[in-house]
Amino acid sequence: MDFFERQRQVKRMSFRLIVLYALAVVAIVIVVNLAVAWALGAFEAPAGELAWLMVWTSLLTAGSILLASLFRTIGLRAGGGKVARDLGGVLVPEDTSDLRLRRLRNVVEEVALASGVPVPEVYVLEDEQGINAFAAGWSPADAAIAVTRGALDRLNRDELQGVIAHEFSHVLNGDMRINIRLIGLLFGILFLAVMGRTFLYAGAFGGGRDRRDQGSNPLPLIGIALVVAGSVGVFAGRLIQASVSRQREYLADASAVQFTRQTSGLAGALKKIGGLETGSRLRTPKLDEVGHLMFGEARAHSLFATHPPLVKRIQALEPGFDPAELDALAQRWRAAPPSGMAEDAAMGLAPGAGAPRSAVTGPALGPATGSSGEWPGGAGAVAGPAAGAAADAGGTQPVARGPLPGVDTRHPVRPDAVVATVGAPGQPAYHRAGSLLNHLPPELLARARRGDTAPGLLFALLLSEHADVRQAQLAALGERHGAGAVTGALDEAGRLAGLHPLLRLPLAQLCFPALRTHPIARRQDVIATIDVLARADGRISVFEYALSRLLHRELYEATYDTPPWPVRSRSLPQARNAIAALLAVLARAGHPDEASAERAYRAGLSVILPGQDLPMTAPQHGVLALDGAWPMLDGLDPRDKARLIEAVVAVIADDGTMTVAEQELTRTVCGMLHCPLPPLTA
Repeated sequence: MDFFERQRQVKRMSFRLIVLYALAVVAIVIVVNLAVAWALGAFEAPAGELAWLMVWTSLLTAGSILLASLFRTIGLRAGGGKVARDLGGVLVPEDTSDLRLRRLRNVVEEVALASGVPVPEVYVLEDEQGINAFAAGWSPADAAIAVTRGALDRLNRDELQGVIAHEFSHVLNGDMRINIRLIGLLFGILFLAVMGRTFLYAGAFGGGRDRRDQGSNPLPLIGIALVVAGSVGVFAGRLIQASVSRQREYLADASAVQFTRQTSGLAGALKKIGGLETGSRLRTPKLDEVGHLMFGEARAHSLFATHPPLVKRIQALEPGFDPAELDALAQRWRAAPPSGMAEDAAMGLAPGAGAPRSAVTGPALGPATGSSGEWPGGAGAVAGPAAGAAADAGGTQPVARGPLPGVDTRHPVRPDAVVATVGAPGQPAYHRAGSLLNHLPPELLARARRGDTAPGLLFALLLSEHADVRQAQLAALGERHGAGAVTGALDEAGRLAGLHPLLRLPLAQLCFPALRTHPIARRQDVIATIDVLARADGRISVFEYALSRLLHRELYEATYDTPPWPVRSRSLPQARNAIAALLAVLARAGHPDEASAERAYRAGLSVILPGQDLPMTAPQHGVLALDGAWPMLDGLDPRDKARLIEAVVAVIADDGTMTVAEQELTRTVCGMLHCPLPPLTA
């Protein structure tokens, strides 16, 4: 199942979730009606009075559930970080010196860059000793990844990588939005049980009333009725969680294996869950709301488990796995629980291993395919995980790395092959992400991760190479923020001088966690400044425009939980003018003469709108004309988006090859369409 089919499936799942929620509300309303009528003796009353009682009871019950769900959903608008903090999560600082936390941040950054999505916030659930993790958020732009302290302590780097890759599958597949919406819906369903317990307490102990009056006090009876209805809500909630979550966990496991190209890490994490006494259990009282988010089953026992049986998940990864092995592991670990960092050290991936940083290579990580023990490309190949592991160790020797390709180097490309990688990163993408991280200067990495320097770094990334355009941008920046901001942007631009085009987008992605730590007012200011810099002069390159609009969109979504434009479904005929405008802008930007531009435009048009004769006209406002096209293009059906991306690649790579700059332009265009594209070259 490819990315675009999964997007269609998520839409169907959203409809299914609404139907299940509606059925649960109806069932609860019926139970509450029966319980209230029984408690008040209304079955003996005239039919008219009974009908009015049931009407008002139904309205109050359904209204309470809907308002509670709405209240909880609005409270979650702050994004995935809100969910993590509600569960006791602690944000991992960007400048942490803790080796475990540094290792976690490095793994998350590598997987994010390989996936083509912004780096999410990273949290640790410090009070949870079970091995578990989750991804939460409304979109990749406001996502958060959280792991338990148990996962941090017990898992080695391979295993942690497998768990994080599993969670990123939920980010890419759109599962997060369903999951966070389900939290709000479940809160409404469970709300009545909480109210019922409150009424029971108030009826039994409230007000200091005379015991002789308790027989006429209806609160205990109403409380019992609500508790009964709430138990129906709990039952319905767990049933909904199980129906929504189980199959997606198998898919996420398979995606993680496709991503990392090794089963040992993910299977090892599952074995540790099965072999350790704490398993994947959580102690939070909010289990009924968040059980479906987790990597592993969060309850000790459950009639309606949110996850497939642990043994079946392991056997899907290792078909010959014997369940008796878990008993042997449990016996061994009962005396000496595993330490992830110690296992890393034994493999040469952490301090104390006796291996210099430059000696860390792919094979030290364990089998890349589950059996071969070698990374593709040989022992000396630069692998993303290996590079990250070396960085975790805090050594001083540089990791061996090959040169980045020349800016004008052309690589053969097939449009359908590019489309196939959207939302489906594999091991090559992970290696490329590690390589890109290794090529970023340490000073720039540190500044991208800091909240005080990340905004200035983004502004500097948007400064044009043309002197007159840059002057207009600096003047606009000075008007908004003063001379200090201008000086700061120029200082950052000096640090960026000579930065390879392949590194610009990854560097921008690394800025996002730092930007999301700012108050909303500051983020709004950054969004507005990015917009001003993009519009400072119409003479702006397509790549500069695309990067500025992508940064604007992602930061806007992280702040407001919605794209900067209305989201409406569009058909290809409705979007034909927007499609023509995008293809025309790309054709004119990438081809030196009118004839070659016309040929490239026609090549793309034949892919997305075959048989239609739309002339290639120059947009009135140049590249800025695309501001009106994105709302139309982003509203296309997932399958139509796939064809559009194929058409975009056909235009940019009319000769069957793409330069590095053209590849990054393709990635930014895909990002605007909410279709994350992994790095194509490293």
